[in-house]
Amino acid sequence: MTGLGSAVDRSDDDRSRREDLRRMKAGATGLLLLVAVVFVVATLAERRNDAWGYLRAAAEGALVGGLADWFAVTALFRRPLGLPIPHTALIPTRKDALGRSLGTFVEENFLAGDAVIERLRAMQPSRRAAAWMVAPGNAAVISRHAAAALAGATDVLRDDEVSGALEQAVVERVRRIGLAPLAGRALAVATAEDRHRPLVDAALTGAIRFLDDQKPHLRNRFGRESPWWVPEPLDDRIFTKLYSGLRGFLVEVARTDDHALRRHLDDRLAEFIVRLETDPALAAQVDRWREEFLSHPAVRAWIGSLWGEFKTALVAQSADPSSELRRRLERAAADAGDKLSADTALQHKIDRWLEGVTRYVIQAEGHQVGELIATTVQRWDPNEATDRIETHVGRDLQFIRINGTVVGGLAGLAIHTVGRLL
Repeated sequence: MTGLGSAVDRSDDDRSRREDLRRMKAGATGLLLLVAVVFVVATLAERRNDAWGYLRAAAEGALVGGLADWFAVTALFRRPLGLPIPHTALIPTRKDALGRSLGTFVEENFLAGDAVIERLRAMQPSRRAAAWMVAPGNAAVISRHAAAALAGATDVLRDDEVSGALEQAVVERVRRIGLAPLAGRALAVATAEDRHRPLVDAALTGAIRFLDDQKPHLRNRFGRESPWWVPEPLDDRIFTKLYSGLRGFLVEVARTDDHALRRHLDDRLAEFIVRLETDPALAAQVDRWREEFLSHPAVRAWIGSLWGEFKTALVAQSADPSSELRRRLERAAADAGDKLSADTALQHKIDRWLEGVTRYVIQAEGHQVGELIATTVQRWDPNEATDRIETHVGRDLQFIRINGTVVGGLAGLAIHTVGRLL
């Protein structure tokens, strides 16, 4: 809608300028015709009364001045009366040269490094930016545009290339990690100060509950595995003994903090931690497990889907003003504005950096502006370029015709008066 509105505004401006140009042309031409009529009348009347000579001289001078300025203004845009007079229709015939001259003029006079830097320094851009950032509502504006820029960047990137690069980066990063020593350190932290005891207690409780829940199934399985010739009552007694003994042992371990099985588990776990950190063979085995894990198709598919999930989440959050992304960006913008407002040293540093960047860009790429102007004008159609320029400046040029007519009339009157006095 913004682009359409701008196009409509430009069209309205062009129509308004063309209408103003038409009225000014009509006014200047009408004045010239009026002077011509006065000249004819005064010339005829002068035969009867010499006093008319002053009016005739004024009209004659006005005609000369008006015609001369009409010729000069018209010669800029087209050939007067269509005659092939040299050095006329300057804009359509010398459009390219004028474009190059305009580009050089802008480059040499408007892109002079010292002038631009002086103007930039007077603006104090960092202080003004800080004042704008801390103004109410502007942090939300920054958040909205920053989130839109992030979401827009995802559309520029090719999903297959990003997904492949991300997959490779994740796999390479995991491969560079020493998993065995890392696992050893993690287990050491997890078992320090008996942090693992609740886990062991939970495992024992779960094992006891499993035996209770599966008792009928275990009895049936025991009966199937028992020889056919063993009597059923004997099977029941044997199973009951085994089941009760196993369950009682687990209950005993669960209730005894210093049980021998607990100490045995702690010793084996401590030995395993040391092996993870020092045993090359175990480290190599862990690395092989890692490669098997990374090579699994399901793992590869999951890693490959990370980019798609991230992109979807980013686009959704960028459009939601209440999302965590938008809130974080808004807070960051507000904090940056507060810090920049209070830190004059930071403002000075940013301003000096901007000056350095601006000076470098002007020195390295300033000629591109002049080249842009020249090539843009060169691409214009001669008639279109003439129409554009005349539409924008032609109204003011018509004042030259009017002024020429008036000044010519005054000059003619003055010359005639001096001549009569002499």
